Amino acid sequence: MNIVLASASPSRRSILNSAGVEPVIHPADVDEDALIAGLREAEPDEVVAALAEAKARKVAPDHPDDIVIGCDSMLLLDGELQGKPRTAAATVERWRRQRGRTAELITGHCVVGPGGACRVTVSRTSVVFADVSDADIEAYAATGEPWQCAGAFTLEALGGWFIDRIEGDPSNVIGLSLPVVRRAIYELGHDVSGFWNLTARPVAR
Repeated sequence: MNIVLASASPSRRSILNSAGVEPVIHPADVDEDALIAGLREAEPDEVVAALAEAKARKVAPDHPDDIVIGCDSMLLLDGELQGKPRTAAATVERWRRQRGRTAELITGHCVVGPGGACRVTVSRTSVVFADVSDADIEAYAATGEPWQCAGAFTLEALGGWFIDRIEGDPSNVIGLSLPVVRRAIYELGHDVSGFWNLTARPVAR
């Protein structure tokens, strides 16, 4: 039995790698924009949960004997969900709005086990953004790093310079909450240690 990650996100893969797991990578082909458009009246948690579930269920039939994990993250600021900025201009606009403020990074998780048993959970972590200078915002946007990231930032790379603190699960901010996934795997009747590949685990320095 393997853990299958229904995502091409290098950050999510890195979280699992650091936790001793070498997942099978099978990105889900889901029209996120269309799904979000159909959930205009839904609560923020319902939106990210629906996206995560759509991804996991899309991939699960191809891996009937494995554990499939689908995730989706969005930033909640002023009651509005923010997805990926996708361009430098959108990144600059986002950061000018969110700098010096606190928002919530919401990640939906869907874990599907053998036989189709499914657990869907949403995790929230508060993010306190630094009062970043205009020059640094523009330089960060120009790198392209935040274009495909919920909330237009990363915690574990260049964006870490611009986050003053977080309140809650740090792995959730990176895109996959290990505590949430652990609980789901337990509920599906398995132990996380059964998925460890310690020879592939990065060595701490």
